[in-house]
Amino acid sequence: MANIQSIQPTWLLNRLWSLLAALLLLGLAGYAGVARAGYAAIVIDPATGEVLSAVNADEQNYPASLTKMMTLYLTFQALQTGKLKVDQELPISGWAASRAPTKLGLRPGQTISVNDCILGMVTKSANDAASVVAESLGGNESHFAEMMTAQAALLGMSSTHFANASGLPDPNNVSTARDMAKLAMALYRDFPQYAHYFSTKEFVFHGQLIRGHNNLMDRYPGMDGLKTGFTDASGFNLASTAVRDGRRLFAVVLGGRTASARDNLMARLLDDGFDNQPTPETLVAQAGMSSRTHRVLAALSPIDTAEADETAPAHRRVSHGCTPHRGRSCPRVAKVHHHKSTTRLAHRHKTKKVLLASSGDKDN
Repeated sequence: MANIQSIQPTWLLNRLWSLLAALLLLGLAGYAGVARAGYAAIVIDPATGEVLSAVNADEQNYPASLTKMMTLYLTFQALQTGKLKVDQELPISGWAASRAPTKLGLRPGQTISVNDCILGMVTKSANDAASVVAESLGGNESHFAEMMTAQAALLGMSSTHFANASGLPDPNNVSTARDMAKLAMALYRDFPQYAHYFSTKEFVFHGQLIRGHNNLMDRYPGMDGLKTGFTDASGFNLASTAVRDGRRLFAVVLGGRTASARDNLMARLLDDGFDNQPTPETLVAQAGMSSRTHRVLAALSPIDTAEADETAPAHRRVSHGCTPHRGRSCPRVAKVHHHKSTTRLAHRHKTKKVLLASSGDKDN
């Protein structure tokens, strides 16, 4: 009898897991209508408007922290109109401080400069910094998200809807590779005076060195921006721009299977783009999550606690090593030199890195 009693809890647990799995599979159809493609990619030449590669470019996906590109667009717009100043101190609310990681660790009742908010979003993908800006410009984050969506419509991003300023998981926060490329190009076109922010690799905040997630900028010659993104539901996302022989291209990858697969695909997309040829769709598919995997991860991802950053679970972390292809060798990664109160920027036209002082960095 004792043996039978010891087996019963295990049997019941297995039954419960089976029922949960069945309910999960039944509910996947709902997620399919929100974000259909497991992967997507696009490459555009902004000078001509020509689309050099496009795979699932108009299928909705979760943008994750690529969302912050729109938060930055509205921030730059406010700086340009004088509504904000770079050195202006913004109040930190309890709501902003409570945002899920990744974050700068802001504390309610204190302040943070606009400059540090921008740097925090670009490098650390700081969700708390995004909320600070959202509340300062929109009164609250919900209203700011409406402003974001309205601006997206003005930019022709017809398949985009923003639900928050950070890209933290929300089923109503959706976009496409084409729309994200439009936004990336608009940032450089409308605010060239602020484009240097996207080259930032690291900065010092309150005496702590904050490093960025965009490792491909260290390895791809001519790449000088823009933004990474990751949640379980979205996969690994990346919006990039690079210059070769005076020609600039913009590219977006959504739904990458791993960080390295996404980065290697981005390098191939740009290489092919500069060679004026499309990247085979099979290569894009190999780098991406399957549609089924995409929906399962979306269903399993806790909406209120998932991270909108480059931090993957330990079992999914992989090397960011460069993969040579098509006769191209990988450039040597420059050593990082840590300097107090500095911001490290990727040089726009060379693999060499430069160190520039940031007027907004303070050791408080």
